[in-house]
Amino acid sequence: MLRTAVAALAVIAVTVPLGTPVAAAKNGDTHITSVGLTQTVDCNDATLFVNGSDNIITAVGNCWAVTIQGSGNTVVADNVINDITVYGFNQTALYKNGEPVVVDRGRELGMTNVINRIPA
Repeated sequence: MLRTAVAALAVIAVTVPLGTPVAAAKNGDTHITSVGLTQTVDCNDATLFVNGSDNIITAVGNCWAVTIQGSGNTVVADNVINDITVYGFNQTALYKNGEPVVVDRGRELGMTNVINRIPA
């Protein structure tokens, strides 16, 4: 009897939900790794990753996030929901809508980047 009660308690402890994490991003992130590329992409509610140098990327639709690494890249996004994170130097991230958290890791290290909201 005691063994059954202990086993039942163990099952109850395992099956009690602790809350389900909510992830607003989705599969299908866009990764651009290039040099000197000019391209328009649909963010499709996912994250846009740009890595390289001298790329000019126009992101239409809703981006969950934008992350830029390298140097001399320019990203112009219609809407950024969660965050814009910039590494490197001489990067430009412009967004038309949204209230993203802005993280400029390059500036933290003394490099110059531009991250601004622009008129839609």
